[in-house]
Amino acid sequence: MHDAPRALQSPQQNFGFPPPATRLFLFRIAARAPIDYVTRMKAEDVTMLDNFPRGTIVIEELEIGMTRHLNKVVTDEDIEMFAKVSTDRNPVHLDDDYAQDTIFEGRIAHGMLTAGLISAVIGEQLPGHGTVYLGQSLKFLAPVRPGDLVRAEVEVMEIDHAKRRVKLDTRCLVAGKPVLKGEATVLAPSGKFD
Repeated sequence: MHDAPRALQSPQQNFGFPPPATRLFLFRIAARAPIDYVTRMKAEDVTMLDNFPRGTIVIEELEIGMTRHLNKVVTDEDIEMFAKVSTDRNPVHLDDDYAQDTIFEGRIAHGMLTAGLISAVIGEQLPGHGTVYLGQSLKFLAPVRPGDLVRAEVEVMEIDHAKRRVKLDTRCLVAGKPVLKGEATVLAPSGKFD
């Protein structure tokens, strides 16, 4: 990988463009994507509320310690849609009066809705498109409430190139405090086979 030209390394001279490493990653995505997809990409597809761009990092390019994240505000609509899709209509998620009398003293999001953000990072960013989930452990540490900004983070911990297996550290935070942690094992896409 080549360093970006010195003029692009200074944040003052980036003129609002992503940092050089991100631009190189976007170039790699564009080089692999069908031309009609690349021409339809919009600025919001790239920035995603300060998240990393979507795409694929093949196992040959993964490195221990590599991280990706996304930020998402959990809304009432998200909770209602998750309840509808999952059929989990527990009133602690949907009924203000009921939830007020629980240990949470108010409504909370479904734990698996929060965990779904981890799936989004894995399936869209690290390793990204073509990744197959093999397993996930989860520990819920604190509730997520409607209106909370959740940061879902994924970090590469181990890589088994022969089996195309990758172990990932997974976590979600609200205001810098962990609300969920776990580990995922995935089958990563390969530039040689996919």
